[in-house]
Amino acid sequence: QVQLVESGGGLVQPGGSLLLSCLASRGIFTMGWYRQAPGKQREWVAAITTSGIIVYADSVKGRFTISRDNAKTTVYLQMNSVKPEDTAVYYCNADDTWRGRSLPGPYWGQGTQVTVSS
Repeated sequence: QVQLVESGGGLVQPGGSLLLSCLASRGIFTMGWYRQAPGKQREWVAAITTSGIIVYADSVKGRFTISRDNAKTTVYLQMNSVKPEDTAVYYCNADDTWRGRSLPGPYWGQGTQVTVSS
């Protein structure tokens, strides 16, 4: 089992930046981010593995950056040039393997709200 705890959500103005963090209870191979806006399905955002795979959804490519610490227990999502359509609850996801881009692992955090508004 792995426990995931997100932090860093909040209110940000369009064009601004926000940093999300997710701490895992142990080192794990794949960590990533999903998001869910009101009335919409959960959407994959980005993922990173300890082997060096880094992938992004087209909707955030060039604006968001995913990274992780050397201990492989924390994943970050640096959100730049945010837009109102980035408003959602952001969920951390983790897996002991790589299933392919956009395929979630079995472990989820509780979510953190990101609101982009002026």
